[in-house]
Amino acid sequence: MSTVPWKHLLGYAALLALGTLALQWLDYQRLARLHPGDVYLFLVATGFLALGIFVGARAFAAPPPTPFDGNLRAREALGLSERELEVLHELAAGRANKEIAARLHVSPNTVKTHLANLFAKLGARRRTEAIRRARELGLLP
Repeated sequence: MSTVPWKHLLGYAALLALGTLALQWLDYQRLARLHPGDVYLFLVATGFLALGIFVGARAFAAPPPTPFDGNLRAREALGLSERELEVLHELAAGRANKEIAARLHVSPNTVKTHLANLFAKLGARRRTEAIRRARELGLLP
């Protein structure tokens, strides 16, 4: 069993591909000579299709999302600290006090203190009420 070097194999493949391409080109030339109007119509239709897809994608594309700024006025008016805002975001994500403490690298008692401050500043008595109020004020997305 003899092995054919890869270079010879790739050379034969390239020759076959070129031959196929030449035959297809000749077939296209015959088709273009027999039906020039149809080929022209096909090319124009293809061009308009591509243009329509391009313009449609541009016209109906969703606008880029605006970055969330967190309503700085409401944050300053309430006197929320950066850490309280972080706790509020973790609270909105549905995390428990221990999970929040682990993610922020503080003790659970510190999280409870921040939550008590948040509830007082937002005028809320429970977590869901604080999250709802924060969303109304634009503090949460």
